Amino acid sequence: MSTRIIIISLCFALCLPSCDTLQQLSGGLEPTTAEIGQGLKQALELGISEGATLLSQRDGYFKSQYKILLPAEARKVTDKLKFIPGFSDVENVVLEKLNRAAEDAAASAKPIFVNAIKEMTFEDALNILMGPDNAATQYLDLKTHDPLYNEFHPVIVTSLNKFNAIEYWADAVNAYNKIPLVEKVNPSLDQYVTEKALDGLFGMVAKKELQIRTHINSRTTNLLKKVFAKQD
Repeated sequence: MSTRIIIISLCFALCLPSCDTLQQLSGGLEPTTAEIGQGLKQALELGISEGATLLSQRDGYFKSQYKILLPAEARKVTDKLKFIPGFSDVENVVLEKLNRAAEDAAASAKPIFVNAIKEMTFEDALNILMGPDNAATQYLDLKTHDPLYNEFHPVIVTSLNKFNAIEYWADAVNAYNKIPLVEKVNPSLDQYVTEKALDGLFGMVAKKELQIRTHINSRTTNLLKKVFAKQD
């Protein structure tokens, strides 16, 4: 082989990136099952962190798409009380108290959610990764909803009491039940508010999951970049 050919071959070899370099340029090896599970957890933790922060701000619930409205049975009470002195604006007062309580409780939601996420085990992490845009959030809901509710409910009750919502609502119901010929009711709002507040938190988690799945810039860690590159 001529000296010229040898020199050209050496130059060509030196210009080629190594296998390791190629792996680095392409994001590394395929994520393992364990990495996928950790990546999904990381995405969910980011979602609840941002969601709890936003929803716990003033008007985080009250003036957002997650505003908690009254259930039908409660609206029967407020509709009748519009004509009772002292309760003419009862619906607006109750609505604000409920949403302020949810905002207050949202600040305490993050550690409850994060603990639930850390304890999760994904039965089929790859299918969740390759599934719908909210597949991880749906899985979180499926696996943790009841324990989350049980831990979050007393937090909501504390916040409702803080904003005098439970006592105010009890007075409203008592006034309603004194109206002649009405069917007596006793709608409890604490369980309802807990469910709706959780719906808002899960909604925020789903929104963040969608961002991470569809916008590369939202993948703020190497693990997120590696794992969610597989579903692109």
